Amino acid sequence: MELKLYDTLTREKRTFRPIDPANVRMYVCGPTAYDFAHIGNARPVIVFDVLFRLLRHIYGESHVTYVRNITDVDDKINARAAQEYPDLPLNQAIRKVTEKTDKQFHEDVAALGCLAPTVEPRATEHIAEMRDLIERLLKSGNAYVAEDHVLFSVRSMPDYGKLSRRSLDEMVAGARVEVAPYKRDPMDFVLWKPSKPGEPAWPSPAGITTPGRPGWHIECSAMSWKYLGETFDIHGGGIDLVFPHHEDEIAQTRCAFHTPVMANYWMHNGFLQVDGEKMAKSEGNFVTIRELLNNWNGVAWPGDALRFNMLRTQYRQPIDWTVNGLDESHKTLWEWSEKIGEVPAAAVPPADLLGVLNDDLNTPAALAVLHKLFRTKEFAGLRAALNFLGLSGSRSSLHKHYFMNAEPGKYSLHGQPVEWQMVRSEGTGAINAQSRANIQMLVDERNVARKAKNFAESDRIRDELAKMGVVLKDTKDGTTWEIAR
Repeated sequence: MELKLYDTLTREKRTFRPIDPANVRMYVCGPTAYDFAHIGNARPVIVFDVLFRLLRHIYGESHVTYVRNITDVDDKINARAAQEYPDLPLNQAIRKVTEKTDKQFHEDVAALGCLAPTVEPRATEHIAEMRDLIERLLKSGNAYVAEDHVLFSVRSMPDYGKLSRRSLDEMVAGARVEVAPYKRDPMDFVLWKPSKPGEPAWPSPAGITTPGRPGWHIECSAMSWKYLGETFDIHGGGIDLVFPHHEDEIAQTRCAFHTPVMANYWMHNGFLQVDGEKMAKSEGNFVTIRELLNNWNGVAWPGDALRFNMLRTQYRQPIDWTVNGLDESHKTLWEWSEKIGEVPAAAVPPADLLGVLNDDLNTPAALAVLHKLFRTKEFAGLRAALNFLGLSGSRSSLHKHYFMNAEPGKYSLHGQPVEWQMVRSEGTGAINAQSRANIQMLVDERNVARKAKNFAESDRIRDELAKMGVVLKDTKDGTTWEIAR
């Protein structure tokens, strides 16, 4: 079955035909490194991870290049740096913020079962490419200099707005555009701007003597060009990026290289809501990946459950993120893992699974295939299918579903009494037998990790036990544990 993908530009599902089957190229807009990634940020990471896995299966692992950028120069980063490190020079503070948040992001998406992209370029390491693009746009007449800014002239591109299908008049009427006297047109957008004192700054293009920094849109055009060329196969991201970010990327790249398209397929995932409401800090429902993994509403959720829950909705549709949905996802995986046990995965993923994924990543249909494999007791195929979707199928990967500060009889899991979370008896610190057995299971897993010198996993399990109130003591004879008093 041929791979078909929905193309936002043409508004139709099209058969995927790569420019070069020996080098399939995909670019996805990545995070801005200023804070913990929220669950909405996780959606494109998981969606395009599934596509990356599928493309590697079809064309070969060495024949797919997946680029996901890191934005490390931005006003939000500057503000966070000044807030967190007021005693440091701003540039030093910015570096601390971006290094910390970059590490957090990679830890979180790894817990969600995502493969590392082929390349993860940082914006600040590609200033030369941005300057080159800007000089090309100035030479072609698509950009101009005004008051130490370089701006793209939107009306110089006749079919600007084709991706979002908006006319210029509609965009001017509905857009929040920066009003600036140096703009020739309200819709013109910044390619380069002067830096304020203390901000990151580089030598400016176009003979401008004031040091400056790039606009947001030019960053992705430069990095995609560097690693994928003037035209490539797939450009992805969230639906909120269609306008203005992706529209402006197209304008810059096409005008710089005089090409009819920037990417042959544009893919966008739908919005995410929390309990039926738009996620926003002002609404009190803003949730990060880290919170979900460590403690969201008193529960620490395993990454497999988060990933599975995300895949229950087709990527182009809006998704409603709920506790009940998460619990149902965990329940399904827990039941499957009990039956799968140590059954090895089949050599290849089931054909039915590949068939539905080839239909524009129809992950709900893919999960229906998994349910069928479970019902028919085809456990080797089920494990292969889970692994293909980035899910381990392992009971040990699901044990993190426990309740924080639980009291005996107060909580249940999937309608049954909770088995393995820390349950303290009032005033005694005693725990039930099943909880004790599962703590020992974690301790044993940590010992295996230590013996294999997998210290990252050993530390992860130690931290997890600490959150459950378990104190470890390593000796030459092994590891003992007790409950913190």
